[in-house]
Amino acid sequence: MLRGDDVADLQRRLSALGFDTGRVDGIFGDLTSKALADFQRNIGLPVDGILGASTVRELRRVTPRRSQPELVSTVRDRDRLRRAPRTLFDRRVAVGEEGGLDALVAAVRRALIPTGALVVPLVHPDGSAHAVAANAAHADVYLGLRLDPDRAACSAAYYSGYRYVSEGGRILAELVARRSAGALGVPCAGVRGMTLAVLRETRMPAVVCELGPPQAVVRHAGTLARALVDALATWVATPVD
Repeated sequence: MLRGDDVADLQRRLSALGFDTGRVDGIFGDLTSKALADFQRNIGLPVDGILGASTVRELRRVTPRRSQPELVSTVRDRDRLRRAPRTLFDRRVAVGEEGGLDALVAAVRRALIPTGALVVPLVHPDGSAHAVAANAAHADVYLGLRLDPDRAACSAAYYSGYRYVSEGGRILAELVARRSAGALGVPCAGVRGMTLAVLRETRMPAVVCELGPPQAVVRHAGTLARALVDALATWVATPVD
């Protein structure tokens, strides 16, 4: 797939005109190709899903009605969160780690079973591999866990890039950071928007939680797992404005 700033600019332009490209991530995938084809069909161009010279000219010619339009991708994200069930029952939750936290992933899986969630455990050193697997499993949410041996705090990251923010990811990241820090008895280092591969390439709200120190993670694994599940349950139960 094509990737980069030019693709992100195309996604923003199409989304501002009302054509849903999915999240603005700079990746020319199926949703972006479909949105481009829909634009071509509406403007009267040959429909091929390819950004040729004539399509570029029309994209530059057609402008949104408002000077600062809300992206349709953002509107659709918010709408999906509003319409989603307010429970974890029958929801697919992907839980991943890149090494060293397989026991914690197992503990989170056990803590999720009573909620009725369908757990997709992912253990692989490559975040892109996590994204591919989570997308293939049609996960509703992705929770990534990382161990940082040099820190005594908890933080969480969500996708933010190309002037786009995953609102669902941001809200979940705040819950995860606070609950995990409380479970371990360490400071909460807050949340931040990032373009990590696993956050950028997943098609669902995604969060990566960085945990430390290792001794506390091992000692309080059960409490931490329950806190992470509580964060997920609170997230799905919270109405979206």
